[in-house]
Formats: sequence, C-alpha cells, structure tokens
Amino acid sequence: MSNTELSYAKGEPVKPLIEETIGADLENTVARFGDRTALVDVPSGRRWTYTEFGADVNRLAKGLLAVGLEKGDRMGIWSPNYPEWTLLQYATAKVGVVLVNVNPAYRTHEFDYVVEQSGMRMIAAAVEYKSSKYRQMVEQTLAKRPSLERAFYIGDASWDELLAGGESISDEQLHERSDSLDPHDPINIQYTSGTTGFPKGATLSHRNILNNGFFVGEGLTYTEKDIVCIPMPFYHCFGMVMGNLACTSHGACMVIPGPTFDPVAALTAVEQEHCTSLYGVPTMFIAELGLPNFADFDLSSLRTGIMSGSPCPVEAMKKVIDRMGMAEVVICYGMTETSPVSTITRADDDMRRRTETVGRAMPHVEIQILDPVTGERVPRGTTGEFCTRGYSVMKGYWNAPERTAEAIDADGWMHTGDLAVMDEDGYCAIVGRMKDMVIRGGENIYPREIEEFLYTHPAIADVSVVGVPDEKYGEELMAWIITVPGHEALTAEDLDEFSAGRLAHYKVPRYVHCVDSFPMTVTGKIRKVDMRDEAVRLLGLQR
Repeated sequence: MSNTELSYAKGEPVKPLIEETIGADLENTVARFGDRTALVDVPSGRRWTYTEFGADVNRLAKGLLAVGLEKGDRMGIWSPNYPEWTLLQYATAKVGVVLVNVNPAYRTHEFDYVVEQSGMRMIAAAVEYKSSKYRQMVEQTLAKRPSLERAFYIGDASWDELLAGGESISDEQLHERSDSLDPHDPINIQYTSGTTGFPKGATLSHRNILNNGFFVGEGLTYTEKDIVCIPMPFYHCFGMVMGNLACTSHGACMVIPGPTFDPVAALTAVEQEHCTSLYGVPTMFIAELGLPNFADFDLSSLRTGIMSGSPCPVEAMKKVIDRMGMAEVVICYGMTETSPVSTITRADDDMRRRTETVGRAMPHVEIQILDPVTGERVPRGTTGEFCTRGYSVMKGYWNAPERTAEAIDADGWMHTGDLAVMDEDGYCAIVGRMKDMVIRGGENIYPREIEEFLYTHPAIADVSVVGVPDEKYGEELMAWIITVPGHEALTAEDLDEFSAGRLAHYKVPRYVHCVDSFPMTVTGKIRKVDMRDEAVRLLGLQR
C-alpha cells in the first residue's frame, strides 16, 4: 500500500524551523515589538512591554549567573501562575540552566523525589498558596538533601537578593553565556508519570519547545496584535509552550488571569484586556459557560483559542464558538514528551472534524499509526498506536536511558501508547489508551505511583488503583484494597487523612473498595479491566 492508503502523514513545512535558542528568539521579538505589551498579570495589575520584559528577564538571568549556576545545572520552579514564573522560564533559557517544572499541587513525597531525580541545585518557589505551604515543604527537603543548595521565594527578601546579586554581572558576561548555548541543549524537565514507579522527567530542548510554541501560534494565526488569556498552569506545556512561547515568538501579549483557574477571573481578564484568544481544557470552558452571569461579560474581542487536554464534547465546542465568539478555536493533541503538540485542527475545518478529530499533523512533524502487535502501519480507518517523529520529540527521560528506549524506537518514533484512527485526509481521532493511565480533569495520573505510596499505609496489605467514569472530571480514582489481617476496612476519608500534605489532592482516590482478593489472570496478573467493570457496576456509573 502507498502512504496515502496507510496511516502515515507529514505536516507541511509552511515555514522553516527556528534554529535559535529561546533567548535569541526573545531578543528578536524585543527588537521588533519593544513598545507592545508582552505580559499582564491581572490580579496585581503589573504590566510589561517587550522592552521591559526583556530587561527584567536579563536582570534575573544575571542573578542566576551571580549565584553560580552553570550551563546544564537544574533549577526548580514550584509555584502557581505568577509573572515571576514566566520571567524565570526565559531567564533560565538565557543562561542554559535547565528549568525543572514542579507541579504546584505536589506535596513533600513528590517534591523530594523530583529534587533527587533531577539533581536540582536550586529552587524558586512561592511562599505559600491556599493549602500549599511551599516554604515549609522546601525547608524540609533542604534539611535532608544537601544537593539542593539554595531556595528563593517569590515576593520574599530572598527573591530581591537574587535580583540584586545580578548587578555584579555585566552585559558582556550574560551575552557570553547566551552565545555559548545551542538550540539542541536541554532547557526544561517536565515530570510525567510512568505506567510503573515514579514520574519520568521528559527532557526538552530550546528547539523542541520554541518551535512547537511557534507553530501552535501559526495554527492560531497569531501576530503581534493578539492578546492571549492563559489560565492553564505554566508547569504544563499547555501553559508555558502553547501559551507563553506561542506568544513571545509572535510578539503577542501573555495575560495571566490568576494564580490558578477561576472561571470568573478568566472571563474578567478577557473583557478587561480585550483578549483575542482563550485557552482551556473542556471542563474550564464548561465552567465559564455555566456561570450565572456569563451573559454579562463582554467577550466580543475573542476570535480564537485552544480547547485541549482531554476529549472535547461536541456541544461544548459549539457553545464556545457560538456563545463565546471563538469562531477560529482549534483542538490540539499531544503529550509532554512531544513538546507537546503533534496534531492540530484548522479554523476552516468543518464542525465534525473540529469536534470528532484532533486534526492533522503539525508542520515538520511525521505521524503514523501502527499495529500494536506487528509494528506495521495499519490501513487508514484502522485502529492502532499513534506514533510521532520530528523536531518535537523529547531528548529523552532525564537519567533514564532504559525508559527512553521503551518510548522512542531506533528510528526516532515516539510511541505514545494512545490508540488512534486516521481517515483518508490524514485527520486523526484518539479512541483509547494502551497504557493504564487515568485522566482526571486534564491531569494524567498513573496508578502505579499511587499504589506505591498507599503500600506504606500500615493497614494495607495490597492495593490496586483503577480509573472510573466521572461526569465532572472525566475519570476518578478507585482504590481496591486488601487490608492487613485484623484491621478494619478502610474508607476514602482514611486515605484523605493519610495522604494529606504528602500526595497531590487529585491523586487521592475518591472511592475505596475493600476486598479479600483481586481478580487475577491464570498467570497471576491483576485484571484491572475486570476491576473497572465491577467498579462501574458497584457505583451505578455510566460508561
């Protein structure tokens, strides 16, 4: 069969790849659009033109040099969406320091692992936000991980000291470091859980994420006149790549509506700043549309945006177009390991393709769908594993060559573990997952990590975690538990109490089912598919 009959496609290279570092690209944008607004933090009212933004990035970058960070060193960022997060994203890129994104919902259990696995030398963190006492958790880890040398807290005297220290660094010293960098250098580590064990650090280069952000912006036809509302967390590629890098590579404006998502804050930001684009996972758009005073917001400036992160309901998509005025909204599909976007719909696609598919291959990106058993390309219209190859594929998992080899084959194809179908025109639909992953409200959760943690409970002899359908979040977690003899059955409240301050809230199982044994195969493997079926029956849920 020819490639037009088999499930293979390559995105049209409408423009060449950017062969520069993130810092160099930002300098080009500052030179071209210096007077235009670069960043707005709505809660604090702070605003930066591109000239001001570039100057503050350089000031922070000099501070990083002054504290002794070398090219290739790792520095963490643990914070909700503050402007300092964005400044640090570009400052670390300017000096070749690998930024390690730490999920703001993490607790000590997860943070300690990330510090050790990444070899993090320093950390920038919020002091606290809501129930997250970041300073307290960081100090606990500092006390037992001498490899973590220093911490700087946003809005604290330590942050001011970091900036002041940069005054000892000259422009020439900063340029010397920036000029020594290569677009292929690693610049970002994002932790994404594996099907077994703890999270893996997807390692991304300047070239990976700068180009992906740029071509997402191209798909949205961004120019320097666009104003983009970004309620997505920056620790995700959705926020820092599809949001920030898409903007800075086009001279567009980044708008932070709040530290975390709030539907009122998002729509207020759109109205106040006259945003032309709005991002979100489907549940965010549904929450915005469901506001009692939705009609009171002036959203007439909106023309486009991205709905992504989990399957996009047809009715929600139609309402976003009709009621929010986002006639050119697109859907993107990808994964952290691919920077993230592999496919994207087009604004002129018909409604069926904009709601039932995840679009076609991104420019310069190859995609194929393989038979999971034979590894051969399947005919179009046939289900198989979605694989992708090109500039967007990560450099690998940090310090995990074996796990990298499991994901990226010898020919450079990233095996996503997602099941997909490609139609005759190259449009893909995601129909399932090979990996045992749960997606709760856009968060990827891998049961093995949670099981490892729950095994430490003194009353748990064995545990198996599965995903069950949920109307609000798409999926929720259920823990099947075999208790230690003599212990009473555990409840969801018991797990809440045990996990408090140690495990991110979205990873704590909502449901608990205590049993004497698990359904097993003849070879002794747990049959999670049977568990899910039984869970649906027990809870009276709809698939």
